[in-house]
Amino acid sequence: MRSPHRLLFVCTANICRSPMAEELARLYADDRGWMVEARSAGTHAREGDAAAPNSQKAIREVGGDLSAHRSQPVTAELVAWADRILVMELRHAQNIREQFAGADEKIQLLGTFGGLMEIGDPYGSWIFKYRSCRVDLKRCVEGLLDRLPPRPL
Repeated sequence: MRSPHRLLFVCTANICRSPMAEELARLYADDRGWMVEARSAGTHAREGDAAAPNSQKAIREVGGDLSAHRSQPVTAELVAWADRILVMELRHAQNIREQFAGADEKIQLLGTFGGLMEIGDPYGSWIFKYRSCRVDLKRCVEGLLDRLPPRPL
């Protein structure tokens, strides 16, 4: 039996970009009947924070739900679990490389799947910045998933 693609999305605090990317990956994979497991974490996340209100609103606008999301830091267990670790910024990749031996070959910049280098942090901004971030994340997540080998349910 085939196992799902295991994707770990990583940002700084795990309350804006990475939870939105995680939910967008779930939505896209579910729509296509693909086996994908998505999780998210932060390089400097506190345990148990809710997603930022504007992240929740931006995802709700496209049919997703972040109401149950709780932040978590990147851990050795998550790194071991993931097939791919998709980071928003170069500094996230560097932080993970420094903390977790062997993670290097799993790390990729999510932005490169949508024509970007890094995906900027909308934290503390108006809703339009979160919507713009959501658009970038959606393009990058879909670009990533479209390049993965198919694993139908």
